[in-house]
Amino acid sequence: MKKILVLFLLISNSLSAQKVDLSYYLPKNTTYNQNIPTPESVIGHEVGEWHITHDKLVEYMKVLAASSDRISIENRGKTYEDRPLLLLTITSPENHKNLESIRKKHIDATNNNSVDVSKNPIVVYQGFSIHGNEPSGSNAALAVAYYLAAADNIDDLLNNTVILFDPSFNPDGLQRFAYWANTNRSKNINPDPNDREYSEIWPRGRTNHYQFDMNRDWLPVQLPESSARIESFHKWLPNILTDHHEMGSNSSFFFQPGIPSRTNPLTPQLNQDLTKEIATYHAKALDKIGSLYYSEESFDDFYYGKGSTFPDINGSIGILFEQASSRGHAQETENGILTFPFTIRNQFTTALSTLEAAKNMRVKILQYQQDFYQESRNTGTSKAIVFGDEKDAAKSFHLAEVMQKHKIKIHEIKDDFTENGKTFKKGYSYVVPMNQKNQRLVKAMFDVRKTFKDSLFYDISAWTFNHAFGVDYAENISLSKAGNEITDLKMNAGSVSFKSDYGYLIPWNEYYSPNALNTILQKGIRAKVSMKNFKNAGNSYDYGTVFIPVQNQELNAAELYEFLRDVATESHLKIVGVTTGLNEGIDLGSGNFEAITKPKVAMLVGDGISGNDSGEIWHLFDQRFDMHLTRLDTRDFNRIDIDKYTHIVIPSSSLEKSAIEKLKTWTQNGGVIVGYQNTARWLTSNKMITLDFESTKKDSILNVSFEDRSLQSGAQVIGGAIFEAKVDRSHPINFGYKNDKIALFRNSTMFIKADNRSYNNPIQYTSNPLLSGYISKENAKVIPNTVPFKVQRFGKGRVVVFTDNTNFRAFWFGTNKLLMNTIFFGDKM
Repeated sequence: MKKILVLFLLISNSLSAQKVDLSYYLPKNTTYNQNIPTPESVIGHEVGEWHITHDKLVEYMKVLAASSDRISIENRGKTYEDRPLLLLTITSPENHKNLESIRKKHIDATNNNSVDVSKNPIVVYQGFSIHGNEPSGSNAALAVAYYLAAADNIDDLLNNTVILFDPSFNPDGLQRFAYWANTNRSKNINPDPNDREYSEIWPRGRTNHYQFDMNRDWLPVQLPESSARIESFHKWLPNILTDHHEMGSNSSFFFQPGIPSRTNPLTPQLNQDLTKEIATYHAKALDKIGSLYYSEESFDDFYYGKGSTFPDINGSIGILFEQASSRGHAQETENGILTFPFTIRNQFTTALSTLEAAKNMRVKILQYQQDFYQESRNTGTSKAIVFGDEKDAAKSFHLAEVMQKHKIKIHEIKDDFTENGKTFKKGYSYVVPMNQKNQRLVKAMFDVRKTFKDSLFYDISAWTFNHAFGVDYAENISLSKAGNEITDLKMNAGSVSFKSDYGYLIPWNEYYSPNALNTILQKGIRAKVSMKNFKNAGNSYDYGTVFIPVQNQELNAAELYEFLRDVATESHLKIVGVTTGLNEGIDLGSGNFEAITKPKVAMLVGDGISGNDSGEIWHLFDQRFDMHLTRLDTRDFNRIDIDKYTHIVIPSSSLEKSAIEKLKTWTQNGGVIVGYQNTARWLTSNKMITLDFESTKKDSILNVSFEDRSLQSGAQVIGGAIFEAKVDRSHPINFGYKNDKIALFRNSTMFIKADNRSYNNPIQYTSNPLLSGYISKENAKVIPNTVPFKVQRFGKGRVVVFTDNTNFRAFWFGTNKLLMNTIFFGDKM
């Protein structure tokens, strides 16, 4: 009976806690300007009573900016769902009058070590809820913004601080999660973790529209939300950037530093020392309200693509906050009932403790940033790096585009040249001088690292950009190779060489060739693909070149020419007209030019399917190649007629057995299945493909204590590393690649044995494949000469599997074409 009474009291307390007023969050003994509207007066409910939807969050921020001379607001762009990407600038009214002058002085101090920073305001970027279903951050932003607009007696803070305030890093995800939590909220808040409120439906609210984890995109900058954020960052170069997250419900509250041994070696030690000093302010503030917390026991500062780590390689201090999540309005936990308002209060408290630390440590932190860039300039070299692909201008362009987003200076090359056996062609290659302000960031982007202090990683251990983009690369290049600096970066223009009455050739090397081919096939134009190399009119053409005959098409010769001109322009391709079918090698009428079938592609999504992986594929089709991709929900699969699809893509998944017979029949009738990661094991166990997997062992770790026992299993994981494979360029899976080696991203320990017939191993890891990143000793013994790709016939169809993700986080441009090759040429493998 006592236990029942205690539980009743806990639940009663949690229910009453939902009805807190604004004073629950705000500091005591502070008065407020009554002319500043409270959140409740605008959004219609108290902070924490309901989950804030993004539209209401935007409404309040606009009203607040209109009511306070401490706040200005800007819309920096839109998400994929057309939600605004707001940024508030919060400082004193006097600073607002001179804001651009303050910004320029702040930036000048990073360019000139003689500038006195002691009188400059410190710049703090505060961002909330980059994972939409970690909502306490954005909900706290309501109270923080109100406090900064309305609180009296904070003139000293506002005079000495410019706050860049980003109330929602992820508007689409926040909206998705708020809808779920609010529509499943009971009048009598039910904290039972089994309640539907705490079990989001697929794909959940963590990610953006295309299901990307945006807290991995600070360095690659492939998403519109990231582009706006990074532009603001480099415009101001904030001294501190905070990133408010949530974690498991049974945790407490975490603030950085993270685990010291997992800090990237390129991060200065002083950065970590300052982070630790700032942490004392968080501890003091949380002590005052009685909240539990910890530091230095989890998370890390290794991958520079996270919000808390990206600032560290840019002269700033990144700080991660992780609050135990109520995942709704209240939830039973090991620490008692965790209410949503309680999670908001902790986020609010540490937002203010950050500002207190910034104010008190202002000169010290400003000096650190100035010294960071001074040292960066002093340690730069008079050499350069160069990257490019002589047959694919688009991939090179997109890497250059990322660098320009990061304010890295790039140059065109003066003339074509060869280095280390690779040709760097003007218009297809870029030079990056290493004597520039952001040379440390350049080093971080192209970093190669194979040895580590620690064998555990919170995220990937390698991201080397030349491997990710699949471009040729060389270091220590003379600056004499550099031409003019590029200030207006543009992709090469597409063209058709001339109007032909015979046919047109489209090299498959360019990144956007699949876009062009899809447009052509959707128009009903016949196209063929070359299965061999050849020469026409003295020009060499690789495997995979697409041939468009002029005769017997639905368009006449003039119409076809005009259509292809539009295709070339849209896809940035050079399409070549030909006057003869007589070639060196196979002629254009040869049977070695095989007809290409118009694809109709579907992908399984929903329960059992990786949300990130399927989102990356959806984004690739929809945003990059403008191709339709029908997403079939696994719940509906058994009742859907799949006969009209030519291909079905199955991302990393664990499917119900009931789907197998349907897939078998469809494949036997000519369909192509493309399976990723653990789908390979599922297809093998259901006898749709025959694969022989290598067994792996755990490294022997001696003298491991009970306390450290988890380290042994964790060290066996390949969290994300880069490996080299040799390729058979004559195989359709490799059409469009000019080199005989390829860099592959891998984050699994699935190893497939090679076939004893070499032609069945068109992609095979080399004998010493590690290019960058961490792999355990035992796994390093297994991976050499295994294969990451397999294709086998199944009736009239094909079953294709990849052991790893070829579309990783949208910036692995170098292997995107592998999936496109399965779509357009899978029936020829």
